[in-house]
Amino acid sequence: MNATPPTEAQDRPARLTVGVVGAGRVGPALAASLQLAGHRPVAVSGVSDASVRRAAELLPDVPLVTPAEVLARADLVLLTVPDDALAGLVSGLAETGAVRPGQLLVHTSGRYGTAVLDPATRAGALPLALHPAMTFTGTSVDVQRLAGCSFGVTSPDELRMAAEALVIEMGGEPEWIAESARPLYHAALAIGANHLVTLVAQAMELLQDAGVQAPDRMLGPLLGAALDNALRSGDAALTGPVARGDAGTVAVHIAELRRHAPQSVAGYLAMARTTADRALSHGLLKPELAEDLLDVLAGSDDGPGAAPGSYGPGPDASGPEGGDR
Repeated sequence: MNATPPTEAQDRPARLTVGVVGAGRVGPALAASLQLAGHRPVAVSGVSDASVRRAAELLPDVPLVTPAEVLARADLVLLTVPDDALAGLVSGLAETGAVRPGQLLVHTSGRYGTAVLDPATRAGALPLALHPAMTFTGTSVDVQRLAGCSFGVTSPDELRMAAEALVIEMGGEPEWIAESARPLYHAALAIGANHLVTLVAQAMELLQDAGVQAPDRMLGPLLGAALDNALRSGDAALTGPVARGDAGTVAVHIAELRRHAPQSVAGYLAMARTTADRALSHGLLKPELAEDLLDVLAGSDDGPGAAPGSYGPGPDASGPEGGDR
């Protein structure tokens, strides 16, 4: 992807004082990134010990104050609180008169557009929704990861240039998301990133149970290649026993998971069915092979206590466990 060209000086927002409400993993990193672009963090609020530590590491010498005081000191305020807390926070700040006319109020929630900021907008704030499509650690490495990171951006038309300039100054790439599309956009990211972490962690545990000494080393190249192929080719990158219609191998997988990790069976079945559906619709899975495969998956809904041999095409079809490649 081509890097976004540097923003011309006349297109950059004026140097702003920056405040952070909610010193979780995201807010301090974004404020530190804005500081590198020439803006000046002046206040941060946080409650937990972890928040205080993060603020001290990423924003040294920036005072820790109340949310209302953050708004009193800053031209640009980052509201980086959990999604479910955002609406209440905005309403409370507006009702107490903390919001100043002309103040840039930015939230980083993927779920919401700018409508959640309406109480503050009515008080004169300038609303922006800037969601970095990135996972955060709460450490300085996050600032580096923002380089080339896409941001889901929603803003009023008159603030589009300001929103774009702020994202680019943080090293990001703006992607414009309609207000009505924010929940779908966020769900897509949750499937692609949050659920991926669960799948990888589960795979590592199963490999450890199988006696693999370094599951991370084994999975790293495989997952890197799979991700690269998927991003390049979409469903055409599908491989493995489900995409090939190897019903016997899938039956063995399910039996082994029932014995060793019954809590993982439901997830395996859900992903196998989704994979089969996509492979069928894209012509990768032959219909005559899909029938046996879907029978195996359908027959596996009897719960964790189902007998391992009570489904599938029979013992002779299962083959050795290593025969799926």
